[in-house]
Amino acid sequence: MAYEPQNSDTPPKKSPEIIPHANVARAKVEAVNKAENRALYAAQKKIHPKRAKGTFRTIKWWVMVVTLGIYYFSPWIRWDRGPGIPDQAILMDITNSRFYFFFIEIWPQEVYYITGLMVLSGIALFLVTSTAGRIWCGYTCPQTVWVDLFLVVERFFEGDRNARLKLDKAKWTADKFAKRTAKHISWLIISVLTGGAWVFYFNDAPLLVHQLIAFDAPLTTYFWIMILTSTTYLLGGFSREQVCTYMCPWPRIQGVMMDEDTLSVMYRHDRGEPRAPHKKGETWDGRGDCIQCRQCVVVCPVGIDIRDGMQLECIQCSLCIDACDSVMEQIGRPKGLIAYDSLANFDRRAKGEPEKIQIVRPRTLLYTIFMIVVTGSIIWGLTHRANLEVNVLRDRNPLFVELSSGDIRNGYTVKILNKTHDIRKFSLAVSGLDGYDIRVEGVLDRTPEGLPVIEVNRDRVRSVKVYLSVPRAQLSADSKAISITARDLDGSSISNNATTFRGPK
Repeated sequence: MAYEPQNSDTPPKKSPEIIPHANVARAKVEAVNKAENRALYAAQKKIHPKRAKGTFRTIKWWVMVVTLGIYYFSPWIRWDRGPGIPDQAILMDITNSRFYFFFIEIWPQEVYYITGLMVLSGIALFLVTSTAGRIWCGYTCPQTVWVDLFLVVERFFEGDRNARLKLDKAKWTADKFAKRTAKHISWLIISVLTGGAWVFYFNDAPLLVHQLIAFDAPLTTYFWIMILTSTTYLLGGFSREQVCTYMCPWPRIQGVMMDEDTLSVMYRHDRGEPRAPHKKGETWDGRGDCIQCRQCVVVCPVGIDIRDGMQLECIQCSLCIDACDSVMEQIGRPKGLIAYDSLANFDRRAKGEPEKIQIVRPRTLLYTIFMIVVTGSIIWGLTHRANLEVNVLRDRNPLFVELSSGDIRNGYTVKILNKTHDIRKFSLAVSGLDGYDIRVEGVLDRTPEGLPVIEVNRDRVRSVKVYLSVPRAQLSADSKAISITARDLDGSSISNNATTFRGPK
């Protein structure tokens, strides 16, 4: 019995002649690129991918559930940091210039940690791409995840591929209107939830929900929800593969990260050609395993034919592998006609050498070393960063004041940053200046040694005005280098800050 091919948006291509060379994959790619005359603008052709079943489709289901779960529910995780400090585990507190991530707290002056994470993410993407091609795009890219979710909704209301194709061609009836309306309403609900979840990362989630329901939230919040709702609805529901092919720059960049040993989803031409329909009982001699069923095409979310070779449109979702494997199982042929493979393996098979997966290569080692260095630097910085920072700004107008007693006085603005979640007290002392008197505006508490004591609230910066005066006889020059030291009263933290004391010539 013949295996009946599914309908497809494009007519089947004639089986190409066998090219008895290991470079068949490269030859086909070059031939396709030369043969096609790509216009500057191409109208979108609506793609109705068929639902695939198999190992990779199951993996994609789990990835979608996990990633969407992390995205939607992370703002609701609580993390106790003490009184007066937000208890949202992941929060970008723009108002107070903080970024909270569980036990990690990033201040504005520590933005280099964010830069380090971005660099680390970029190198990780390079490593994954050089190892397994566009596996990020096929499984965890937000565009891919939301398109998968939108397709689930579309199939629920309109059916699988053939039913959707039939519905597209059908005249507008009450049934068609009801299905399309239900689909778009569901898409809008998902889009609103997506935009709402994003703004929760910048505000306390439970409080913001009540404000949104009571229409008491800031206008900027409604604005961003509207923008994110619109983009999710348009990109996930309509643009889909257009985003991956035309809007995203990654397909055009990834080539420099890949080499002959990079694993990619490939059609094994050396096994599949020449291709032709096959009936039960016919011999397999003198032909390939591909039976022109086109199942690899109808499941493809970007509408390409993987048999044409490596293409920039391919997001490496691996659904064509599941589709082909199911057909091979039905016709009694080995699985793996479409599989993760490398160009180097084509060469090895042509030479009669055993196939192998070459993950450890110079470029992957280099990316790994970079990742270790960046990760180590971030961890070292977080574990060794000081919980006290002091900034001293000397008054410049006037440079100094001569008091009636003859003493010379300088003014300073001292900012003390307490990075801990406890209220702390700090003493201020001066080195490099003899016979000085120090006074802090609004502070009367002093140590037994007579040094002023400044109390700083948990997770806060306190700015104080400091006046430092010395007898004129103690000054041997119009400018003297000094150091103002802030010390925790329990002796756990200390910060020295160099500045100058100015006087008359």
